[in-house]
Amino acid sequence: MKFKSIISTRAFWKSVFWLGLSFLVLYNVITIFFEYGEFDFVRFFEERTGDGKLIRFVIGQLLAAFMYGFILAFGQFRGKEKKN
Repeated sequence: MKFKSIISTRAFWKSVFWLGLSFLVLYNVITIFFEYGEFDFVRFFEERTGDGKLIRFVIGQLLAAFMYGFILAFGQFRGKEKKN
């Protein structure tokens, strides 16, 4: 029952969104710097979405962000619930 009570709160989903979004931005910025040595977003985006890979790129990014945000937010809310 704790799982249902955690995921039914609005604050949980806000946390999932913001953690996922911050992960998405930080992960892509770090990847760009490691691969190109500078912030070359246009080149990064063209390489990731070229040859009809746009849908795959977007779905992969959104899925990764959601999974990261969900796991971290669930851990945070579960920890808060255990303390109480």
